[in-house]
Amino acid sequence: MAPDGVIVIGGGIAGLTAACLLAHEGVPVTLLEAHHQTGGCAGTFRRGPWTFDVGATQVAGLEPGGSHARLFRHLNLPLPEADILDPGCVVDLADGSPPIHLWHDPERWRLERQQHFPGSERFWAVCNTLHRSNWAFAGRDPVVTPRSLWDLGQLLAALRPATLASGLFTGMTIADLLVLCGCGEDQRLRRFLDLQLKLYSQEPADRTAVLYGATVLQMAQAPLGLFHLRGSMQVLSHHLEEALVRDGGRLLLRHRVTGLQRHDGGWQVTVTAPQQRTLRLEAQDVICSLPPQCLPDLIPSDQWPTGYERRLNDLPEPSGALVFYGAVRREALPDSCPGHLQRGSEHPGSLFVSVSRAGDGRAPEGEATVIASVFTPTADWCRLAEPAYQQRKQEALQSIRGELERSLHLRPDVWLHAELATPRGFAGWTGRPRGMVGGLGQHPSRFGPFGLAGRTPMQGLWLCGDSLHPGEGTAGVSLSALNASRQLLAERGKRLIIRD
Repeated sequence: MAPDGVIVIGGGIAGLTAACLLAHEGVPVTLLEAHHQTGGCAGTFRRGPWTFDVGATQVAGLEPGGSHARLFRHLNLPLPEADILDPGCVVDLADGSPPIHLWHDPERWRLERQQHFPGSERFWAVCNTLHRSNWAFAGRDPVVTPRSLWDLGQLLAALRPATLASGLFTGMTIADLLVLCGCGEDQRLRRFLDLQLKLYSQEPADRTAVLYGATVLQMAQAPLGLFHLRGSMQVLSHHLEEALVRDGGRLLLRHRVTGLQRHDGGWQVTVTAPQQRTLRLEAQDVICSLPPQCLPDLIPSDQWPTGYERRLNDLPEPSGALVFYGAVRREALPDSCPGHLQRGSEHPGSLFVSVSRAGDGRAPEGEATVIASVFTPTADWCRLAEPAYQQRKQEALQSIRGELERSLHLRPDVWLHAELATPRGFAGWTGRPRGMVGGLGQHPSRFGPFGLAGRTPMQGLWLCGDSLHPGEGTAGVSLSALNASRQLLAERGKRLIIRD
C-alpha cells in the first residue's frame, strides 16, 4: 500500500461508508472483508428461490436530510429504491388489546397513541422536543465523544441553546421521563416502550438514555421514516461497493485480519487470504468497524495504553439473536398482515417479524418470506456441546414457528421453508465474537460523551460501527463512519464537509 494509505477492517455498512468517503477524498484505501460478500449484518443469503435479509430488515435515513441521503449524494450515488413503511411497525402487546400502529403521519400517530395511552401526551411532547433538538444538533456533524481539541471544537460549534437545554436530561432514562411526566404507573405504555427500545438501544426503558430514546421513538414518523428496500438489504452495500471501486479504492473479500501492530509510525496488518496465504499490509491509519471487543485479540498486550485494553475487556456483553427464516404461500397470510410486526411473548420471547412484499425481489410471485428474531444470551448457545446444541436449536425453531402460526393465523402445513440461525451461526457468518448482534446498550453511562470514542488512544487507530455514537442501524453506523473519516482527514490537514 501507499505509505499514507488507510486500511479499513470490516465490510459492513460502517466500513464500506468509511472506505468510500476516504477514497472519494483521494486517500489510498483498502477495505478488508473476511466474508465472500460485503454487507455484514445488513447482508443477505439465498435458499433456493428465496432471498433472506440476514439481520437488518428496514432502513432509516433515506429521507431528505437523512444520513444515507446526505452521504449518497456526497458520493454521487443514486439512493436505492425503497418504499416508506406505513405503519413503520405494528406492535402487539399480546394482552388481548388491539395492536398499536406506528403510522408515518404524525397526526395519525398522535391519535393512535391517545387511543392506546390516554394521559401520556406530556411524555410524547417532551420526547418530540428533545428529538427536534437532537436532530438539529446531529445535522451539524458534531463529534459527540471528543478526545482531542479538534473534536471538542466540532462539538462546541454544533451546540445551540436548545442543545444545552436538552443536556439537562443527560443521565436520565426513558423510565425516569415517564415518572417525570406522570406516566410512571401506565404499565401498558411501559410495556410498549420496553419492546420498541430493546430493538434499537439493546436496553429496556429503565436503561435507555432519554436523549437516545426520544429520537428512536420518532423514527417512523414524517419527516423521518422507516423504509423497505426493493431487492434486498444487500443493495445498500452494492451501491457503496460501486463508489469505492469507482474512486480508486480496493476491496479484498475473504481476507480476514488476524493481527494489528504498530510499525514504523503506522500499522502493520496481518491477514489470512484465500488458500490460507498470510499477508502483511502496512498503512498509516487503520479504521476498525469490527466490534471493539475484537481488538484485544488482535493487538499485542504490550502495545496497549494504560487502562484502554481493560476498558474494552470490561465492555458489557451485547445480546445475541435467534432468527427464524421461513417462506409461505402469500395467500396463507392474513389480508391485513403488516410488513413489520412486533409481538410481546413470554416464550420464546418478544418477536420482531418482517414479511416480504409482493414484487420486492425476496420471493417468487405468490410467495413471501417471513423472518422472525428474538434476543437471546450469546454464551448460552456458543458453549453447548453439539448434541445439546442441535436439540436446543430444534426446540427453539419449533417454538418460534408455533408463535408465528398463532400470531399470523397460519396452519402448520403452510411452510415452504423453515430454518433457524443461532448466535453460533451468526458468529460464523459475520465473524462477530460469540455471535453478538447490535452494539453497546444505550445506557446513560455509555451514551454520547460517556461512550466509546472513534478516536482511540493509539495513534492512527480509529473505530466506527454500532458500538459508537449514535448506535446501531445502518443510518447510525454510517454516521459513526462519517465521524471517523472526518477525524482522520483532519489529522492530515483536510476537511470533509457533507452538505445537506
